[in-house]
Amino acid sequence: MNDLKRLLRYLGPYRRDLLLGAFLVLVETCFELVIPLLMAEIIDVGVARRDVPYILRQGVLMGVCALLALLTGLLYARFAARASYGLGARVREAEYEKVQQYAFSNLDHFATSSLVTRMTTDITVLQNAVNGGLRPLVRGPSMLVLGVGLSVYMNARLALVFLVSAPLLALILFFIVRRIAPLYSRLQKAVDRLNGVVQEGLTAIRAVKAFVRGEHEEEKFRTVNEELQRTSQETFHYAVLNLPAFQLTMYTAAVLIMWFGGGMILEGSLQVGELTGFMSYVLQVMNSLMMISNVFLLLTRSLASARRIGEVLDEAPELSSPPGAAAVVPDGEVEFRGVSFKYRRDARENALSDVSLHIAAGQTVGIIGGTGSAKSTLVQLIPRLYDVTAGQVLVGGRDVREYDLQALRDAVGIVLQKNVLFSGTVRENLLWGNPEADDDALWEACRAACADEFLLRMPKGLDTDLGQGGVNVSGGQKQRLCIARTLLKRPKILIFDDSTSAVDTATEAKIRASLAARRDVTKIVIAQRITSVMDTDQIIILEDGRVHASGTHRQLLASDPIYQEIYHSQRKGGEGHGEAAER
Repeated sequence: MNDLKRLLRYLGPYRRDLLLGAFLVLVETCFELVIPLLMAEIIDVGVARRDVPYILRQGVLMGVCALLALLTGLLYARFAARASYGLGARVREAEYEKVQQYAFSNLDHFATSSLVTRMTTDITVLQNAVNGGLRPLVRGPSMLVLGVGLSVYMNARLALVFLVSAPLLALILFFIVRRIAPLYSRLQKAVDRLNGVVQEGLTAIRAVKAFVRGEHEEEKFRTVNEELQRTSQETFHYAVLNLPAFQLTMYTAAVLIMWFGGGMILEGSLQVGELTGFMSYVLQVMNSLMMISNVFLLLTRSLASARRIGEVLDEAPELSSPPGAAAVVPDGEVEFRGVSFKYRRDARENALSDVSLHIAAGQTVGIIGGTGSAKSTLVQLIPRLYDVTAGQVLVGGRDVREYDLQALRDAVGIVLQKNVLFSGTVRENLLWGNPEADDDALWEACRAACADEFLLRMPKGLDTDLGQGGVNVSGGQKQRLCIARTLLKRPKILIFDDSTSAVDTATEAKIRASLAARRDVTKIVIAQRITSVMDTDQIIILEDGRVHASGTHRQLLASDPIYQEIYHSQRKGGEGHGEAAER
């Protein structure tokens, strides 16, 4: 319940709409409860005395009460919708903002599909609980109290039926809620798994088609879909028992009241109008109890969703700027001092172990090594995407943990191994690097990354639409656009994580030459091809998360067996590479 209370604090300016909606429901309920009293008087006074003016006058009052109840109900719907959807929008915004603050290690705690479900389905459940639950939450108890009070006022003996029916209904509700409460959590997790399969299948649709694995993916989807179906059936199998159980109790109570009330009429201790009005109150009280039960079911499901939303909001970002953080990175000097790192605190082995390196400002350094040697992990510590487990990473002579995170990451441009372009035009993607860049700056960056070669052939140039994820360009073109985007940042440190793997060697050579002219920028190049790093000031070889060797191309070629093996294996793949390497 605390999770739900906390989320309701996000109502903000919509709190007034919620309170006004609750007040309107209370007013509507009062108007509706007056109607049975007027109806009883029409029968017992107007009909009994054949007083037509009295009947008409009371009938008009009933009509006015019904009209006012309708009007207040319509106004309630307006304010409740504003409150519920305003709350949903504010919680969704807060959740998304919190995710943006997460470090990579925080994101490792949640599957992407689960975060999507928590921002969509779970918040929709919360909205529905407010929109659909406010009315019965206010109307149910108020109608219950007033209805029971007025029915006791009309006939205390007949009102004893509530002493039997109310506890029975409460017992039924208790067993239903107790049974379905854990099922709602299972239901949302099943939705997570379904979203995960859909997301993976659609993201990798080209690979699925290339390997003709459509039937396999359909089977995976069928499995999670059937799991969601079974969980939903089991959950709502118990939830729908609420309605028939309440109707059975309500109609049994109505029959008993008619039975005993009819006998009292024959005895002369009860009038027909009183019994008619009393029956209206009984039905209203029973309906109010049914409303309250539905509120409990809504709350039970919304509590499961509120707990999941709260987990995202409660997740403390593992990386943050320290008090009095340095706001300026003086230069691109990078130093690793006895750095060890593991992705999880409980991991048995380090991804990096006792790494010590020094990269002077303006140097160009190449990093090579086998798959899994932690090359990408090493460079991700520089912009503090992760924090070291032991040791220090220094940039500009200062520990990266002393910098303001935004200032540090603005000073480091990194082209990740997995290239990401966003929906929109080339221009919109490039402006991520520098929102203030004009066309001249954009084309300059494109020329440096050799992206101008294909952009000039496109009819719309910089205004070419890339489609979702850059589907309208090839892998090599994506890489060049990502390089251009990073160059626009004008950082002090440039990191290329195997970012030219899809580019032909001639184009890669042009990009290397363009980058070599930038003497004021420290350049770190992770590559698989020796030709990509052979001209660098220093080459670092990583093996199993440790620095195996470092030196220039000639030094390593003369002394290091691993480098020699890589060099000769690539030379066999093409004499051109070998010749280039020897030069």
